[in-house]
Amino acid sequence: MTETPIRVMLVDDQELIRTGFRLVLLGEQGIEVVAEAADGGAALAQLERLEAAGSGCDIVLMDVRMPGMNGIEATAAVVERFPAVRVLVLTTFDLDEYATGAIQAGASGFLLKDARPTELVDAIRRVFSGDAAMAPSVTKRMLEQLRASGGLSAGSDAAGSAPTASGHGLAARGFAAAPTAPAVPAPELGVLTERELDVLRLIAEGKNNGEISAELFLSESTVKTHVGRVLAKLQLRDRVHAVIFAKQHGL
Repeated sequence: MTETPIRVMLVDDQELIRTGFRLVLLGEQGIEVVAEAADGGAALAQLERLEAAGSGCDIVLMDVRMPGMNGIEATAAVVERFPAVRVLVLTTFDLDEYATGAIQAGASGFLLKDARPTELVDAIRRVFSGDAAMAPSVTKRMLEQLRASGGLSAGSDAAGSAPTASGHGLAARGFAAAPTAPAVPAPELGVLTERELDVLRLIAEGKNNGEISAELFLSESTVKTHVGRVLAKLQLRDRVHAVIFAKQHGL
């Protein structure tokens, strides 16, 4: 039986960029472009159409800077109205000040628009499987902002204006800014077993399931189970938010 392909929507105000991504994905087995949109409002309308048709969408490749509803606002709305859909944010520059705001809004990862085709495909597959997909330079920038500010407060990006989805933003999961990181793991981590805490620490170091498996001498399927339990217990959307949570809670 043929496996259901990963359904992707392209959201960018530049048709040429959407065309480029579509051509890259066209030849990829197991990935299907099901819709396109030029701004956030149109993207939400397309998701509603797909849902009504019973086909749905798995991954949204979301540009940040668009006229009308921008990518941050659209990401927040997608997370709130279509919780099963994952958003992979596309940024033009690795110093894009909106990147942190997009994570606050619920994005599952970042990718630079000049990424190689193989990186785009890999990012889509990783986000679909529940893993993180973040350009290293963007991750570095985001963690620098975390260290400088003591954390990401809900409702503000680097410029202090990024919205978050009600019930899905970082504050809803205990992501309030703290002046300094605690010297020992925070009480919020008490719901985790010792092994789950070990897994969270390694996630925070940016390790994938294979690397965690090797370090803890566990099978990858066991690691995957532990990761799922960590996310469920801490009410985190994905590994990206697990990294932020860990950094803000002393790991």
